[in-house]
Amino acid sequence: MRSLFALLLLASVAQAQQLKSNVPYADPAHERQVLDIHAPDGARNLPVVFWIHGGGWQTGDKTDVQIKPRWFAEQGFVFVSTNYRLLPHVEMDELIRDVARSLGWVHKHIESHGGDPARIFVMGHSAGAQLAALICIDDRYLKAEGVPFSALRGCVPVDGDTYDLPAMIVTAELRQTVHGLPLPEFGHRVKFGNDPRKHVDFSAVTHVARNKGIPPFLILHVAGHPDVTAQARRLGNVLQAAEIPVRVFGARETTHSKLNADLGLPGDPATQELLKFLGPLKAAAR
Repeated sequence: MRSLFALLLLASVAQAQQLKSNVPYADPAHERQVLDIHAPDGARNLPVVFWIHGGGWQTGDKTDVQIKPRWFAEQGFVFVSTNYRLLPHVEMDELIRDVARSLGWVHKHIESHGGDPARIFVMGHSAGAQLAALICIDDRYLKAEGVPFSALRGCVPVDGDTYDLPAMIVTAELRQTVHGLPLPEFGHRVKFGNDPRKHVDFSAVTHVARNKGIPPFLILHVAGHPDVTAQARRLGNVLQAAEIPVRVFGARETTHSKLNADLGLPGDPATQELLKFLGPLKAAAR
Protein backbone atom coordinates (compact mmCIF):
# COMPACT_ATOMS: atom_id res chain seq x y z
CA MET A 1 0.00 0.00 0.00
CA ARG A 2 2.75 2.38 0.99
CA SER A 3 4.72 1.71 -2.20
CA LEU A 4 1.62 2.37 -4.31
CA PHE A 5 1.08 5.67 -2.49
CA ALA A 6 4.71 6.60 -3.10
CA LEU A 7 4.33 5.89 -6.81
CA LEU A 8 1.18 7.99 -7.00
CA LEU A 9 2.94 10.80 -5.16
CA LEU A 10 5.90 10.68 -7.52
CA ALA A 11 3.55 10.73 -10.50
CA SER A 12 1.70 13.76 -9.17
CA VAL A 13 4.94 15.62 -8.58
CA ALA A 14 6.19 14.70 -12.05
CA GLN A 15 2.98 16.04 -13.58
CA ALA A 16 3.49 19.28 -11.67
CA GLN A 17 6.75 19.94 -13.51
CA GLN A 18 7.45 21.23 -16.96
CA LEU A 19 10.43 19.80 -18.85
CA LYS A 20 11.96 21.54 -21.83
CA SER A 21 14.58 19.28 -23.39
CA ASN A 22 17.53 19.95 -25.67
CA VAL A 23 17.34 23.72 -25.58
CA PRO A 24 20.32 25.06 -27.59
CA TYR A 25 22.54 27.56 -25.82
CA ALA A 26 24.79 28.37 -28.79
CA ASP A 27 24.06 29.60 -32.30
CA PRO A 28 24.82 27.59 -34.28
CA ALA A 29 24.76 24.81 -31.71
CA HIS A 30 26.65 21.53 -31.73
CA GLU A 31 24.46 18.57 -30.73
CA ARG A 32 26.12 18.64 -27.29
CA GLN A 33 25.52 22.38 -26.75
CA VAL A 34 22.05 21.89 -25.31
CA LEU A 35 20.44 21.94 -21.87
CA ASP A 36 17.29 20.73 -20.12
CA ILE A 37 15.04 22.92 -17.96
CA HIS A 38 12.90 21.37 -15.22
CA ALA A 39 10.52 23.95 -13.77
CA PRO A 40 7.63 23.51 -11.32
CA ASP A 41 4.21 24.35 -12.74
CA GLY A 42 3.58 28.05 -12.40
CA ALA A 43 7.21 28.77 -11.57
CA ARG A 44 7.94 32.44 -11.21
CA ASN A 45 11.11 34.11 -9.99
CA LEU A 46 12.43 30.92 -8.37
CA PRO A 47 16.11 30.33 -7.55
CA VAL A 48 17.95 28.23 -10.13
CA VAL A 49 20.19 25.19 -9.83
CA PHE A 50 22.62 24.84 -12.73
CA TRP A 51 23.85 21.24 -12.79
CA ILE A 52 27.01 20.00 -14.58
CA HIS A 53 27.27 16.25 -15.13
CA GLY A 54 30.38 14.16 -14.56
CA GLY A 55 32.04 11.50 -16.68
CA GLY A 56 35.74 12.28 -16.66
CA TRP A 57 35.25 15.08 -19.23
CA GLN A 58 34.85 12.26 -21.81
CA THR A 59 31.38 10.82 -21.17
CA GLY A 60 28.14 11.62 -19.37
CA ASP A 61 24.90 13.34 -20.20
CA LYS A 62 22.57 16.02 -18.85
CA THR A 63 19.92 13.35 -18.24
CA ASP A 64 22.11 11.66 -15.60
CA VAL A 65 20.37 13.53 -12.80
CA GLN A 66 18.61 10.77 -10.80
CA ILE A 67 15.92 12.32 -8.55
CA LYS A 68 17.41 15.81 -8.49
CA PRO A 69 14.84 17.57 -10.74
CA ARG A 70 11.93 16.34 -8.61
CA TRP A 71 13.67 17.04 -5.31
CA PHE A 72 14.79 20.54 -6.26
CA ALA A 73 11.30 21.33 -7.55
CA GLU A 74 9.95 20.33 -4.13
CA GLN A 75 12.41 22.77 -2.57
CA GLY A 76 11.22 25.58 -4.86
CA PHE A 77 13.93 25.64 -7.52
CA VAL A 78 14.13 25.63 -11.29
CA PHE A 79 16.62 22.89 -12.20
CA VAL A 80 18.81 23.19 -15.30
CA SER A 81 21.08 20.38 -16.47
CA THR A 82 23.58 21.07 -19.23
CA ASN A 83 25.58 19.11 -21.75
CA TYR A 84 28.92 20.25 -23.12
CA ARG A 85 31.31 19.03 -25.78
CA LEU A 86 33.67 16.31 -24.57
CA LEU A 87 37.30 15.25 -24.75
CA PRO A 88 39.00 14.35 -27.03
CA HIS A 89 36.75 16.09 -29.57
CA VAL A 90 37.55 19.54 -28.13
CA GLU A 91 40.33 20.89 -25.94
CA MET A 92 39.73 21.42 -22.25
CA ASP A 93 39.49 25.21 -22.54
CA GLU A 94 36.72 24.87 -25.15
CA LEU A 95 34.90 22.43 -22.91
CA ILE A 96 35.02 24.87 -20.01
CA ARG A 97 33.82 27.70 -22.23
CA ASP A 98 30.86 25.54 -23.28
CA VAL A 99 29.78 25.30 -19.64
CA ALA A 100 30.21 29.05 -19.17
CA ARG A 101 28.27 29.73 -22.37
CA SER A 102 25.45 27.51 -21.14
CA LEU A 103 25.32 29.40 -17.86
CA GLY A 104 25.37 32.64 -19.83
CA TRP A 105 22.28 31.48 -21.73
CA VAL A 106 20.57 30.62 -18.43
CA HIS A 107 21.37 34.04 -16.98
CA LYS A 108 19.87 35.74 -20.04
CA HIS A 109 16.81 33.54 -20.57
CA ILE A 110 15.80 31.70 -17.39
CA GLU A 111 13.36 34.39 -16.31
CA SER A 112 11.01 33.33 -19.11
CA HIS A 113 11.12 29.79 -17.68
CA GLY A 114 10.24 30.84 -14.14
CA GLY A 115 13.76 31.32 -12.78
CA ASP A 116 15.51 34.25 -11.16
CA PRO A 117 18.72 35.14 -13.03
CA ALA A 118 20.07 36.81 -9.89
CA ARG A 119 19.87 33.62 -7.79
CA ILE A 120 21.86 30.85 -9.45
CA PHE A 121 23.47 27.93 -7.64
CA VAL A 122 26.18 26.13 -9.62
CA MET A 123 26.60 22.44 -8.85
CA GLY A 124 28.27 19.43 -10.42
CA HIS A 125 29.54 15.93 -9.78
CA SER A 126 33.03 14.53 -10.40
CA ALA A 127 34.34 16.24 -13.57
CA GLY A 128 31.34 18.53 -13.19
CA ALA A 129 32.58 19.43 -9.71
CA GLN A 130 35.87 20.66 -11.15
CA LEU A 131 34.00 22.66 -13.79
CA ALA A 132 31.59 24.13 -11.24
CA ALA A 133 34.38 25.21 -8.89
CA LEU A 134 36.48 26.67 -11.68
CA ILE A 135 33.82 28.86 -13.29
CA CYS A 136 32.70 30.09 -9.85
CA ILE A 137 36.27 31.10 -8.92
CA ASP A 138 38.06 32.01 -12.17
CA ASP A 139 35.82 34.87 -13.24
CA ARG A 140 37.23 35.11 -16.79
CA TYR A 141 34.87 32.46 -18.13
CA LEU A 142 31.62 33.98 -16.89
CA LYS A 143 32.73 37.56 -17.60
CA ALA A 144 33.09 36.56 -21.25
CA GLU A 145 29.42 35.50 -21.17
CA GLY A 146 28.14 38.58 -19.34
CA VAL A 147 27.43 36.77 -16.06
CA PRO A 148 28.51 38.70 -12.93
CA PHE A 149 29.56 36.76 -9.85
CA SER A 150 26.82 38.66 -8.02
CA ALA A 151 24.31 36.39 -9.82
CA LEU A 152 25.83 33.32 -8.14
CA ARG A 153 24.37 32.49 -4.74
CA GLY A 154 26.46 29.41 -4.09
CA CYS A 155 28.59 26.62 -5.49
CA VAL A 156 28.33 22.92 -4.59
CA PRO A 157 31.06 20.71 -6.10
CA VAL A 158 30.34 17.02 -5.41
CA ASP A 159 33.31 14.65 -5.05
CA GLY A 160 35.77 16.31 -7.40
CA ASP A 161 39.45 15.35 -7.46
CA THR A 162 40.97 18.17 -9.49
CA TYR A 163 40.61 21.49 -7.69
CA ASP A 164 44.41 21.49 -7.43
CA LEU A 165 45.40 19.71 -10.63
CA PRO A 166 49.21 19.62 -10.19
CA ALA A 167 48.77 18.04 -6.75
CA MET A 168 46.41 15.42 -8.16
CA ILE A 169 48.74 14.60 -11.05
CA VAL A 170 51.74 14.16 -8.75
CA THR A 171 49.73 12.04 -6.32
CA ALA A 172 48.29 9.73 -9.00
CA GLU A 173 51.53 9.32 -10.92
CA LEU A 174 53.64 8.75 -7.80
CA ARG A 175 51.22 6.05 -6.66
CA GLN A 176 51.58 4.25 -9.99
CA THR A 177 55.36 4.65 -10.05
CA VAL A 178 56.10 3.38 -6.54
CA HIS A 179 54.03 0.28 -7.27
CA GLY A 180 55.77 -0.32 -10.58
CA LEU A 181 52.63 0.29 -12.58
CA PRO A 182 52.39 2.10 -15.93
CA LEU A 183 51.07 5.65 -16.08
CA PRO A 184 47.58 5.99 -17.56
CA GLU A 185 47.62 6.67 -21.28
CA PHE A 186 44.92 9.34 -21.02
CA GLY A 187 45.26 10.52 -17.44
CA HIS A 188 44.86 13.99 -15.97
CA ARG A 189 48.19 15.17 -17.37
CA VAL A 190 47.01 14.57 -20.93
CA LYS A 191 43.35 15.44 -20.44
CA PHE A 192 44.24 18.92 -19.26
CA GLY A 193 46.70 19.63 -22.05
CA ASN A 194 49.99 18.03 -20.92
CA ASP A 195 51.34 21.52 -20.21
CA PRO A 196 52.21 22.33 -16.57
CA ARG A 197 51.15 25.95 -17.02
CA LYS A 198 47.69 24.82 -18.12
CA HIS A 199 47.48 22.48 -15.15
CA VAL A 200 47.97 25.45 -12.85
CA ASP A 201 45.54 27.61 -14.83
CA PHE A 202 42.80 24.95 -14.83
CA SER A 203 43.03 24.59 -11.03
CA ALA A 204 40.34 26.41 -9.08
CA VAL A 205 42.70 27.00 -6.14
CA THR A 206 44.97 29.09 -8.36
CA HIS A 207 42.33 31.79 -8.82
CA VAL A 208 40.94 32.18 -5.30
CA ALA A 209 41.31 35.73 -4.02
CA ARG A 210 39.55 38.11 -1.68
CA ASN A 211 37.02 40.65 -2.94
CA LYS A 212 36.27 38.95 -6.27
CA GLY A 213 32.68 38.16 -5.34
CA ILE A 214 33.30 34.40 -5.22
CA PRO A 215 30.11 32.82 -3.85
CA PRO A 216 29.85 30.63 -0.73
CA PHE A 217 30.85 26.98 -1.19
CA LEU A 218 29.61 23.65 0.09
CA ILE A 219 32.19 21.01 -0.88
CA LEU A 220 30.81 17.47 -0.65
CA HIS A 221 33.12 14.46 -0.84
CA VAL A 222 33.41 10.78 0.05
CA ALA A 223 35.07 10.67 3.45
CA GLY A 224 36.67 7.28 2.82
CA HIS A 225 38.53 8.25 -0.35
CA PRO A 226 41.93 9.88 0.27
CA ASP A 227 42.23 11.76 -3.06
CA VAL A 228 38.86 13.51 -3.04
CA THR A 229 39.20 14.17 0.69
CA ALA A 230 42.58 15.85 0.22
CA GLN A 231 41.32 17.88 -2.74
CA ALA A 232 38.17 18.99 -0.88
CA ARG A 233 40.20 20.09 2.13
CA ARG A 234 42.72 21.84 -0.10
CA LEU A 235 40.03 23.90 -1.82
CA GLY A 236 38.26 24.53 1.47
CA ASN A 237 41.43 25.81 3.12
CA VAL A 238 42.23 28.17 0.25
CA LEU A 239 38.69 29.57 0.25
CA GLN A 240 38.72 29.98 4.01
CA ALA A 241 42.05 31.82 3.87
CA ALA A 242 40.43 34.26 1.41
CA GLU A 243 37.50 34.75 3.83
CA ILE A 244 35.00 33.11 1.50
CA PRO A 245 32.26 31.17 3.35
CA VAL A 246 32.89 27.45 2.91
CA ARG A 247 31.77 24.17 4.43
CA VAL A 248 33.57 20.89 3.64
CA PHE A 249 31.48 17.80 4.33
CA GLY A 250 32.76 14.24 4.05
CA ALA A 251 29.96 11.70 3.61
CA ARG A 252 30.60 8.32 5.24
CA GLU A 253 29.62 4.82 4.14
CA THR A 254 29.10 5.90 0.54
CA THR A 255 30.86 5.86 -2.82
CA HIS A 256 31.62 8.28 -5.62
CA SER A 257 28.46 7.33 -7.55
CA LYS A 258 26.22 6.77 -4.54
CA LEU A 259 26.97 10.16 -3.00
CA ASN A 260 25.68 11.78 -6.18
CA ALA A 261 22.72 9.44 -6.70
CA ASP A 262 21.49 9.82 -3.11
CA LEU A 263 21.20 13.61 -3.19
CA GLY A 264 17.54 14.30 -2.50
CA LEU A 265 16.80 11.13 -0.53
CA PRO A 266 15.15 11.50 2.89
CA GLY A 267 17.64 11.06 5.70
CA ASP A 268 20.69 11.31 3.43
CA PRO A 269 23.41 13.20 5.37
CA ALA A 270 24.81 15.03 2.33
CA THR A 271 21.28 16.11 1.38
CA GLN A 272 20.75 17.47 4.87
CA GLU A 273 23.97 19.48 4.55
CA LEU A 274 22.78 20.76 1.17
CA LEU A 275 19.47 21.90 2.65
CA LYS A 276 21.26 23.78 5.43
CA PHE A 277 23.50 25.44 2.84
CA LEU A 278 20.70 26.43 0.45
CA GLY A 279 18.23 27.71 3.03
CA PRO A 280 19.71 31.08 3.99
CA LEU A 281 21.09 31.73 0.48
CA LYS A 282 18.04 31.16 -1.73
CA ALA A 283 15.89 33.99 -0.41
CA ALA A 284 15.02 36.71 -2.92
CA ALA A 285 17.00 39.92 -2.68
CA ARG A 286 15.15 42.82 -1.13
